[in-house]
Amino acid sequence: MKYILILLFACLAVPAAAGPTASEINLDIGTPPVMVAKHTLAQRSSRLVRFYEAGVIGLGNDGMIKIHDGSRLTLTQRQIAEKLIDQENPERNSLIYAIAEAHGGKEAQPAVRAAQIKRWQDQFHSGWWMEDAQGNWYMKP
Repeated sequence: MKYILILLFACLAVPAAAGPTASEINLDIGTPPVMVAKHTLAQRSSRLVRFYEAGVIGLGNDGMIKIHDGSRLTLTQRQIAEKLIDQENPERNSLIYAIAEAHGGKEAQPAVRAAQIKRWQDQFHSGWWMEDAQGNWYMKP
């Protein structure tokens, strides 16, 4: 019994392995789940562009797509935009999870998310709306 307690305390004293940092993440890793998620996102991107360009939707600071200004939309257009967002955001999360799995699992998710958000921000076009860390919207220069 004494040895079991010593072993238990020894295991508790060992720090948990930290996940990789954002700079150690390969966002271009080619595992099948990553490729499927990227393909699905790419297919939808052409339908989202018109809403980005109109200033209706933008990139949230969490990497998810959000309605920026839906006031100029008809009900039908708003429903289309919301449906696209409802399809896009879970797929963005799927991509992050798939990349994290390829980098060791759940511990890698924060670093993968940070690296992927940075990539999406960099890929966003000038004039499209983005959200800062305080929740304020601005046009990308």
